[in-house]
Amino acid sequence: MNLEQVLTDLAADPFIPVDLAELNLHLAADVDSDLDIPVYLSRLDELAERLTPRLTGDVTSKTAELAHFLFVECGFQGNSSHYYDPRNSYLNEVMDRRLGIPISLTVLAMRVGSECGLNVVGVGLPGHFIAKVIDRDAEVLFDPFHGGQLLDEAGCEDLISAVTGHPFHAHDDSLAATPPGLIVQRMLNNLKAVYLKSANYARAATVIRRLKQVIPGDPSQERDLGVCLLHSGMPGQALGHLQAYLGQMPGAEDASTVQDLIKDARRQIARWN
Repeated sequence: MNLEQVLTDLAADPFIPVDLAELNLHLAADVDSDLDIPVYLSRLDELAERLTPRLTGDVTSKTAELAHFLFVECGFQGNSSHYYDPRNSYLNEVMDRRLGIPISLTVLAMRVGSECGLNVVGVGLPGHFIAKVIDRDAEVLFDPFHGGQLLDEAGCEDLISAVTGHPFHAHDDSLAATPPGLIVQRMLNNLKAVYLKSANYARAATVIRRLKQVIPGDPSQERDLGVCLLHSGMPGQALGHLQAYLGQMPGAEDASTVQDLIKDARRQIARWN
């Protein structure tokens, strides 16, 4: 996979089919240059080979078997105790540690299920991500983060109300498959938030560069990249991004704050000369 080209393609059309598991592993290689991506893809294929003979019956039975296999027998589970650990977002770490967050566990289920001949998609609900198996005659929702529990509309409403603290009404649109491009954006935004929360600005900058590729028209990413580079001790690189943000958003509410950051970057650069 050429990650640069795939992100560019997703920016142009978020609906193009993409192997999100492989894409996630390439994102993981941004922070682990020694990552052996083919090894992890082979491990995913092995899971599918073990599961395929067991998928019999209707779509509900097949979905239940997929969920039980991954989230009971194999022990993949949601990391509730350390939800904001960045390792929860990278599929290689999820596979090694058997711990993840809703979207990474869903991507795992999508890859393994698809290799077994199932049409598994991701569904981005407010504050939570789940999976769905689509068949010609039916659709079955399940929650990879909570043990692969099968869900109906009422179950989705209860789940999201509990997660967000706000009422949620499930309907066809809200339970529709999330396009691959938007899943990638959500994965990257999760990582960005985690790294910013821990003040790991260098890693956040790496993630934001990827976000700029998949949503190139978002000026806030330009600003955020500049801020992260400045905090990472790279004022020269930061300056261009901060100036580009103001060039696109001269009337932004935070324009004066960004101007102050630009002055700070210039002062730091001047000390080097």
